[in-house]
Order: sequence, then structure tokens, then C-alpha cells
Amino acid sequence: MNITWEKLLRLTAEHLTLSLSAVLLAIAVAVPAGIFLSRSRRLADPVITVVGLFQTLPAVALLAFMIPLLGIGSRPALVALFLYALLPILQSTYKGLVGVDAAAKEAGRGMGMTPAQMLVMVELPLAFRVIMSGVRTSTVMIIGWATLAAYVGAGGLGEPILTGFALVSPRLILAGGIPVTVMALLADFLLGRLERWVTPRGLRV
Repeated sequence: MNITWEKLLRLTAEHLTLSLSAVLLAIAVAVPAGIFLSRSRRLADPVITVVGLFQTLPAVALLAFMIPLLGIGSRPALVALFLYALLPILQSTYKGLVGVDAAAKEAGRGMGMTPAQMLVMVELPLAFRVIMSGVRTSTVMIIGWATLAAYVGAGGLGEPILTGFALVSPRLILAGGIPVTVMALLADFLLGRLERWVTPRGLRV
């Protein structure tokens, strides 16, 4: 198998699209769920335990389970990666909100803030760094695991890696592995910069 720069760029774009789509979907579900659980703490442990069960399943097994339900291609890969991405974001959102200083919340209530205003103006800004730690962890993890999407025909940088294993070709393995590593490191760096930029100046370390 020959891999040209054009093909490598196409596979990188597929890999990035699949990874970011899974993480964004996970954020859209896990952050509101974490907010809800921070208000209904009795449900937190059962819900987080159930979500955590997906982390115990081998990625290849979960992908194989998706095939009868969703066929092959990007859909089963996206669903599997979405399920894997949920736990770090859900946990960090819940812990970040639960860990907000009680004095800060009391001050907000003393100023007459509504629960919605408290959430947006006090709790989320104070919990943002903790939430972002979960997003960063999830993003780096999913970029790595997205290589397995090639097993279900979803494309991405897993294609040259799997072909390289089959052909015992270090060149192909590195052709897929190096961009994945660079992508994960770059994503972590950029999310770290975003975290610092959005965090209120007084809370920066």
C-alpha cells in the first residue's frame, strides 16, 4: 500500500472530523447532565456508574456490537466514540459544580441572583477549569481511539496503521501513528490555551 501526501491529508481530515464530532456531541450531552446531577446528587453515583460501564468495554468489542445496529462506516464509529467520551466530561462537570465554594454561592444568593443567574455567572465560571480538564482528557483519548474506527470502515488514520500491522510495515504504522500523536498533543495545547483565555483573570494560576 502506497500512501501519498494527498491521501494522508484526507485521512487526517476524516480522523479529525470523527474525533471532534464525538467530543462535541459528548459535551452537548455530558455538560447538561452534569449540571442536572449537581442538583440531584442522589442520582449522581448510579448515573456515573452506568456511563462508566462503557469505559470497561474493549473499544473493538463496542465497535463490533454497533455493526448489527448501525451497519459499517462512520455512524457506528461516531456512536462508540461518543459513548467513550462521555465519562470524563460528565465527571468533571459534576465535580466542578459540586466543588464550587459555598461562600461564593451564598454571596450570589445575597445579591438576589436567580438559580439560572447563579449557574451562568458564578458556578460555571468557577467550575470551568475542572470541566475543561475533562474535555481535554476526553479529546486526547478519543483522538487516539479513533484509529480503531478503521475496523468498521470509518476511515481515518487507523487505515494505514491497521494495514501496516497486516503487512508488517513500520512505514505505514508511523504514517498513521505520528499524525495521531501530533494531533492529540496539539489539541491538548489549544484546549489549554482556551481554558486559560476563558478563565477569569483572578482564577488563573
